[in-house]
Order: sequence, then C-alpha cells, then structure tokens
Amino acid sequence: MRQHSVIHTPKHSDYEELTQVWEASVRATHDFLPESYIDLLKNLVLTRYLDAVMLICTKDANQRITGFAGVAAGKIEMLFIDPAHRGQGLGKKLLRYALENLNADQLDVNEQNPQALGFYFKQGFEVIGRSEVDGMGQPYPLLHMRMRQNQTLSQHG
Repeated sequence: MRQHSVIHTPKHSDYEELTQVWEASVRATHDFLPESYIDLLKNLVLTRYLDAVMLICTKDANQRITGFAGVAAGKIEMLFIDPAHRGQGLGKKLLRYALENLNADQLDVNEQNPQALGFYFKQGFEVIGRSEVDGMGQPYPLLHMRMRQNQTLSQHG
C-alpha cells in the first residue's frame, strides 16, 4: 500500500492545515527568522500566498497533509514538509511532480537555510543568481536556483 506516492490537490478547506505544515516546517528549518516575522508570513500564507499558486500535497494514511508545494509561472514558489515526515522522500516526490507535470524548473531558497539548499543541490539544481533581500524586502538573502540542463531527478528513493 503506497499511500505516500499519491499527489493530491488540496482544497480551500485545507488552507488551515497547509498553513500549520508551513509553520512547523519553517520553525524547524528557518531559525534565523524572528517570531514576529514568522507570524506576519503565516498570515500572508493563509490569506494570500496559497491562493497565488497551484498547490499539490502529500497525505498520510489518515489523510493528514504531510507536505505541499506551490507552483506559479514555471517556478516552485513553496515546498514545505511536516518535520515529523522529513526524510521519507516527500520533498523529492513533490519536486519531481512539479518538474515533470507543472514545468516548474526554478525556485528561490533562503541562503540561511542550509538544509533546503543541500536538498536542492542534491536534486540537481544550481544557483543562477542571488538577492540581498527576500520577497518582502527583508534582509534574508535568497538564492535563485534552476534545474541544471540535461538533469533528471534520480528515480530511486
């Protein structure tokens, strides 16, 4: 029973749960962000950002959302995994789906998030640019990444 291999399309009624996954993931990996900024972003995720992208997600056997990604205009705008479900290949699965089915081969990653950066390098992405500030103009540098040409994700794992 390969419950984890199915990619779902979340509904608007899932936004609260998606935002909870977002917050848990950010708290586990973005220790450079102050609490006030996480709260601000959390509200934007719930009220604006989720509506701005095409969403895909993974669920566990109990239909709880374990991870999700959002894609817009050929770019993976968000990819977050519930910390309790990290290391199970969910990020790779969501990334592969976005690449193969949604033609998304670019993304931005916080320079101060070495776990995410290492993950994307391992999946075949390369840095093609850098911004001193994040999308809100705050001093959290972003690395702009793109899938290397002639690169396909490994089908194992």
